[in-house]
Amino acid sequence: MIDQDLLFKLLNSYGVSGFEERVREVIMAQMKGLVDDMRVDNLGNLICHKKGKGPKVMLAAHMDEIGLIIKEINSLGRIYFSLIGGIEPITLIGQKVHIETTVADKPLHGIISFSALHDGKEIPDKIPFVSSLYIDTGLEKKDILKAGVKIGNFVVPEQKAYFAGNKSVISGKSLDDRIGCYLLIMLAKRIKKLNQDVYFVFTVQEEIGLYGAKTSAYALEPDLAIAVDVTNANDALSADSNCLGKGPFITIKDSEMISSRSLNNHIQKLAKKKKIPLQLEVTDSGTTDAMYISISRSGVPSTVLGVVIRNIHSTISLASLKDIEHCLNLLELFLRDPVINSLATKSKSVKGKSA
Repeated sequence: MIDQDLLFKLLNSYGVSGFEERVREVIMAQMKGLVDDMRVDNLGNLICHKKGKGPKVMLAAHMDEIGLIIKEINSLGRIYFSLIGGIEPITLIGQKVHIETTVADKPLHGIISFSALHDGKEIPDKIPFVSSLYIDTGLEKKDILKAGVKIGNFVVPEQKAYFAGNKSVISGKSLDDRIGCYLLIMLAKRIKKLNQDVYFVFTVQEEIGLYGAKTSAYALEPDLAIAVDVTNANDALSADSNCLGKGPFITIKDSEMISSRSLNNHIQKLAKKKKIPLQLEVTDSGTTDAMYISISRSGVPSTVLGVVIRNIHSTISLASLKDIEHCLNLLELFLRDPVINSLATKSKSVKGKSA
């Protein structure tokens, strides 16, 4: 069963790249008592360790979300911003936003606009550049500054999680990758004892460069790794893969990496054995934490397992709860499977061949 309250709490928390503290606090409260130890490293990654005698398995999900950061407040009170991560500009127009301030628990709100929309004198014939978009709070500059807004403050689209067409489809911001965070928490709750040495790693700054994965993998030196993330749906018109509601996906190849064949083959066998629907992804765009993990130190057999979402890298997305549940079941099967031991041993002992 899906823990709706926890999932929605994660989705509704604010945590753009570089400002993940609130999300981390939510996760730490959930992971307390489920693992043997927790620590926050120098970059801000949350590393939760469930001790075991088997191979060292790293499961990574990133806490950060795409957003904005203030770069200018002009004399008219227009707040201009820079993007944090890749956001489709068309999805920003008309959005209500949450502006972090220096006054504790007193955010400011506004809407994103641009001059042609602002005065309504003409219908725009093209999408405006991000540089021409601004946040309008309705306040003058002096009142904005008094409210605690300054250059460098973070801004997040104001989108609360809710059920869309029915109780099996959710919509909200930050599905990328609070879904992954949710899956790791629920996995830790389900599994009380393991032979493997498991690290649940909640990474930072994935959206701007996969930096949290790079530093945490270097420190942990895992034997195997799975990035638990999301990917974009291909089912706007028709598709054979990356479809909403057709099960979790596993990445064979993305724009930056080719996943471990041994891991992928094993996960596919598990899914087939337990009749869990699984989609195979080959894409020419995007990458995940798995890329930097896979090339850490002398290399780590790695792959990506996760959930397909629609409207990725926009201010609001869609996901299937059935896909989330199937992904959780498959991750649990993987961790409980004793074959993990041989996969890790094989990756160490067989030289000159792809893992």
